[in-house]
Formats: sequence, structure tokens, C-alpha cells
Amino acid sequence: MANTIHIDVVSAEASIFSGEAEFVVAPASAGEVGIYPNHAPLITTIKPGALRVKIPGEEEEQVIFISGGILEVQPSVITVLADTAIRGHDLDEAKAIAAKEAAEEAMKNRTSDMDYAKAQAELAEAVAQIQAIQRLRKTTH
Repeated sequence: MANTIHIDVVSAEASIFSGEAEFVVAPASAGEVGIYPNHAPLITTIKPGALRVKIPGEEEEQVIFISGGILEVQPSVITVLADTAIRGHDLDEAKAIAAKEAAEEAMKNRTSDMDYAKAQAELAEAVAQIQAIQRLRKTTH
């Protein structure tokens, strides 16, 4: 049996994933972080992007889009508390592109700094979703 670590991915709406993984790659605020079993304890914020999970016995990684949140790593368990989490196969590219365009338009037509900051956050999330979709497309083709 492969050396594994347990991972739980939870959003405000539901538990998205719970199971064993050979390794996990997460979009931490300071850059991607790779996590293997017996990793040193770590708590960090995560930014919008693709959470990649290598499940034992499966050739391809499972991709989960994370819109931000908190990552906690203990030697035998990883917990991802995400603002929003969507399984890779549930992502909608047309919707993500429309959200990106709407955010770009809102940034051009801002009426206050607060509107601009919100539009920036929405743009970052939409771009990260599109990148996750493209990464998923590369691994399946």
C-alpha cells in the first residue's frame, strides 16, 4: 500500500472531498505548496486556484477549484476550508469567461475604491477558474 495522507476539502456549502492522497498541491498565498505524508505542520491562507490531489491507484490527479480559504496541514491529515470549492469536472468555462469579462468591465467603470477592489477579487477568481479548466483539459487530453 502506498504511503498516504488523509485530506478533507470543505466549503461553506458542503464537504467536497474526503479521502486518502499520495500527495496534494495547493495554491497557497505565497505560491504553490506540495504536501506529502508526514509533512511538517503548516497553516496558511490559500488563493483562488486549482487544488490537485493524487489519489492512490488513479493515474490522473483530481482537480478541485478553490476560491480562497485556509489550508491546515498536520503530519497525517490535510484540511482545506474553502470559501468556495468546485470539482474540476463541474467547472463551467463559459460562465468563468463571462465572469472575467464582467469583472474587467466593472474595473473600467468603477465608482469607488471598494467597487474596484471587489472587481479585482472577482477577476482573480475568474482567471483562476479558467486556468483550472485549462489544466484539467491538458491532463485529460
